Amino acid sequence: MRLSTSPNPNKPRSYHKKTTYIKSFNLRQRGVISNAATTLRPVGNESSPGAKPAESSNGVPKQSKGYKDAIMLQAFAWDSCFQKNWYGTVLNKVQDIKAAGVSHIWLPPPSQSVSPQGYMPGQLYNLTSKYGDREQLLKLNQALQQAGIQPMADIVINHRCADEMDGGVYNRFRDDVDHQGRRIDWGKWAITCNDPTFQGSGNPDTGDDYGPAPDLDHANPELRAALKDWLSWLQRDIGFQGWRLDFARGYAPRFITEYVDATTGADSLNVGEFWVDLRWNGSYLEYNQDAARQRLCDWIKANGERSCAFDFPTKGELQEAVKQCQYDRLRDARGKAVGLLGWWPTKAVTFVENHDTGSIQQHWPFPSQHVDLGYAYILTHPGIPCLFWDHLFAWGEGLRQEISALTALRRRLGLAADSPLKVLAADKDLYVARVDGRSGSVVLKLGPRYDMGSLLPRREDGWAMTLSGRDWAVWERPAAPAGAAGRAADGATGSSNRSGAVNGAGPQH
Repeated sequence: MRLSTSPNPNKPRSYHKKTTYIKSFNLRQRGVISNAATTLRPVGNESSPGAKPAESSNGVPKQSKGYKDAIMLQAFAWDSCFQKNWYGTVLNKVQDIKAAGVSHIWLPPPSQSVSPQGYMPGQLYNLTSKYGDREQLLKLNQALQQAGIQPMADIVINHRCADEMDGGVYNRFRDDVDHQGRRIDWGKWAITCNDPTFQGSGNPDTGDDYGPAPDLDHANPELRAALKDWLSWLQRDIGFQGWRLDFARGYAPRFITEYVDATTGADSLNVGEFWVDLRWNGSYLEYNQDAARQRLCDWIKANGERSCAFDFPTKGELQEAVKQCQYDRLRDARGKAVGLLGWWPTKAVTFVENHDTGSIQQHWPFPSQHVDLGYAYILTHPGIPCLFWDHLFAWGEGLRQEISALTALRRRLGLAADSPLKVLAADKDLYVARVDGRSGSVVLKLGPRYDMGSLLPRREDGWAMTLSGRDWAVWERPAAPAGAAGRAADGATGSSNRSGAVNGAGPQH
């Protein structure tokens, strides 16, 4: 979630709550929009010299369970709420979504909300939203599960919009919908005491402040118990099987451990929107983004590895590589992939665009003429790729077929979040990488340079070009039969294959 702004990031808009809950403020001053979403100024923090992801006792990165083969789809855009019965629209596409190889689908915030997009929730148990009603949501989730697709709810629990005023601000909550479990008719005690606007009396905030609505006091066990009742109800009665955690910077990650363990469990796919600041020098994105990578790793470790994280550093590096023809930025100083992808791929949810960065908001868009290149990267590489609804269903049949062909390739070769990656070349105008899946291997070439030299995969070694587009191409080769020597293992990439770094553990010291 981002606050709604115009394409000009210096021009703020207002959020509205009834007629007396209007808040107009400078988005950057409130600190709600991360520098990752803009190119306004550099971030002053330096990279951590000891940056590294979590490791097991033998130095191998810890492996995620249950979702390493996942392909996600964000099944809405910022303006989907304005289309009548959005749940019905998604329902009509369930078979197309299944055919595209999607295993997990991220649905919009389900509750009644002051803002039409759902990110200013009020009555949590009221599932009549701008996207549809409870019965339509139930029907959709049932159809998704029958198709073998796991629904994930967009959970907004950092803040909640109140119903009544006390002291001139909205800070008293009603509970207007009958339900089992603890009531949610909270008072000022449910709001953090250092919320600068809403006069809460709870504990200090354990995360970043969110300006437009009261910040909830997750340190209060009564409030946490009520949220767990609500999440359990969404899982048990509504059919959700995972959580997309909105504005995860707003509360301490330790609470995520508790919420996940009480509901979907540690083996479910959950992903947090934890925006991290990238390092800028004016409008120039620095090559070294280790500080941002480390912050994501630290957050994942602090939530007990219950939640993955959206890989904002990889998005930033990839789209800047495309914009500036700087494909050398896709390999870090140790030869690994950039972003969280290079350090902890089984916890990295990679994406080209979402409802905040693209859609009608255009906060931080990927170059539109190279969106297919972006998908070629995330769908051939390790990590957990997340598709965007508009790209699959609104940008034309050509792009939909390219994305579907790439997801089919990923499934066919058994590429997964933990697949070994070797970055074979990373020059200004050329990037080449090889990824080995369970059923075969893929070589990806990005960049405008035509001549790949000895890195060109050879037909005599079993390689075949299967997909290509503007400045990208993909070759695949099925796995060698059992007992074969694999004579072509290095033939596809020449001697460079021996110097390519294998993706996995972070830097060693």
